[in-house]
Amino acid sequence: MTTFSVSPDATLHAVKVALGEKIKSISVALGEVTVLVSAEDYVDSANALKDDPACKFEQLMDLCGVDYSEYLDGSPDGLRFCVVCHLLSVSLNQRVRLKVFATDDFAPMLPTLIDVWSAANWFEREAFDLFGIVFDGHTDLRRILTDYGFVGHPFRKDFPRTGHVEMRFDAELGRIIYQPITIEDREITPRIIRESNYGGLQ
Repeated sequence: MTTFSVSPDATLHAVKVALGEKIKSISVALGEVTVLVSAEDYVDSANALKDDPACKFEQLMDLCGVDYSEYLDGSPDGLRFCVVCHLLSVSLNQRVRLKVFATDDFAPMLPTLIDVWSAANWFEREAFDLFGIVFDGHTDLRRILTDYGFVGHPFRKDFPRTGHVEMRFDAELGRIIYQPITIEDREITPRIIRESNYGGLQ
């Protein structure tokens, strides 16, 4: 069985034709095309990448959030929260990375892609849980990795290393309880001890 792969330049051209003026920026890095679109064109762009005969990105392989608040170069429009979709065309053996920024840093929201790729369901729940990005139209947007009583979104750059609350099992109550953090933030410097003739060395 012979396999073939579309070149990154051919993928770049196909994506440019499919998305046209919806493209804010597009580039090739490490053999993969990355295209940035605006939030208002996000769903239309996803549908175009899936349905266009020269693209045929049938599968959403991953969707993740990114917090740009501490990136040295920042984001193109100075926005904080980004969603990155990794798309695969099985029929054409090509990949593309679709990026979009939420327009509100304080309440980031983007439309859901569930109606485009059903695989977006759990990926969007993860981005909501870890980054606090809300996906409008998602039918079951709830935490998926942290527990329901968790406070905050742990992958945000301003989330404290110790968290906001800690949980423990209370034997008297017979259940898990939440309480203020009792862990002191500290820096541990490892101590190295070597015997004088360790390994036969003097």
